[in-house]
Amino acid sequence: MTPERFDAIVAAPGFALGIRCASADWIEEIQFLPPQAAEAARTPLAAETARQLAAWLADPGFVFGLPLKPSGTAFQRRVWQQIATIPCGATRTYGEVARALHNAPRAVGQACGANPFPLVVPCHRVVAANGGLGGFDRHGRGFLLDVKRWLLAHEQR
Repeated sequence: MTPERFDAIVAAPGFALGIRCASADWIEEIQFLPPQAAEAARTPLAAETARQLAAWLADPGFVFGLPLKPSGTAFQRRVWQQIATIPCGATRTYGEVARALHNAPRAVGQACGANPFPLVVPCHRVVAANGGLGGFDRHGRGFLLDVKRWLLAHEQR
């Protein structure tokens, strides 16, 4: 199996962020990765994305300004737009987001799981009604629930 190629990797406490650019104009994906060393950016856009991710890791109040490649279904984009309005340090339940969109919590959870731009589109701010973290670990990488805990705690500082 060939290892995934990223245009940059940003090291973070307990995890890393892989950056993939679609072109010189668009970020295609930001992906949570297991902890690993940073990798220097291969492109100017990857360097800017890495800079902004590092700025957010230093200060969760940092506001991103990145060109994100349009992706997802119309519904997913609506969910991501709704999630982007959740203030730093706040959370909403899957049900609250679903009610705002006149849809079902499970559909919101699936859209969160398909989010190609974590941190920039802060799906970690969506939690289960019972206070649990929800299905953040869609891909079966056990470390992601710990990442979500860290992200939420980081925003409370």
